[in-house]
Amino acid sequence: MTTQAALTLYGRAWCHLCDDMCAALEPLLAEFGAQVELVDVDSDPVLETRYNERVPVLVCDGVELCHYHLDAARVRAALTVRAVTPR
Repeated sequence: MTTQAALTLYGRAWCHLCDDMCAALEPLLAEFGAQVELVDVDSDPVLETRYNERVPVLVCDGVELCHYHLDAARVRAALTVRAVTPR
């Protein structure tokens, strides 16, 4: 049995790169049956300080996979490993 991927996308509501990454991520989410949690960094001063102008930042299980633009190969690899690793 596989579990849903723990993907988190740190971004901003007004960020076009964040919108672009969400759109580019959709096929991978569908392929792996995964979901992504969207976190607005402006809602938390700690996150805003940590990520500031680096958004969007995509994280899987606490590991940063990419920022600014989707690295589809890296995300696919992380989702593949997670799909075959018991949780």
